[in-house]
Amino acid sequence: MTTIRTRRTPPVALGPMLANARLRARLRLREAARLIGIGHQYLLRLETGQRVPSRSVAEAVADVLRLDDDERAQLLAAALEDAGRDSPKRSIPGSPIGNRSGAHGHHSDY
Repeated sequence: MTTIRTRRTPPVALGPMLANARLRARLRLREAARLIGIGHQYLLRLETGQRVPSRSVAEAVADVLRLDDDERAQLLAAALEDAGRDSPKRSIPGSPIGNRSGAHGHHSDY
C-alpha cells in the first residue's frame, strides 16, 4: 500500500524569522545555503514560507543561523520527520534519492 504524504504548510512567521536570523548572522543567502549544505533556491523557499524543511535540514539551519532556543523550537516543530534528507527512501542502496552531490541545486557560483 502506498502512503501519500500531504504537503505541510509552514507557520506564517517561520519564513520571516529565518530571513531575519540569516541577516542577524550577517550571511548572504548563497553563503548561508552553502554552510547549511542546501541550494540557495531551497533556502529562499524556506525564507519565503514556500517549503518546510526536513528535520536534519532544520537542525543544520538552526546551527548555521545560530537560532536562539525559541526560534530553534519553532523551526523544529515545523520540520518534517520523513521528508528530504530524512526520507526513508534515501536509505535504499543505489537510489539516486540518497545522492547528495548535486541533489540540492548546488552551483559553482557560490
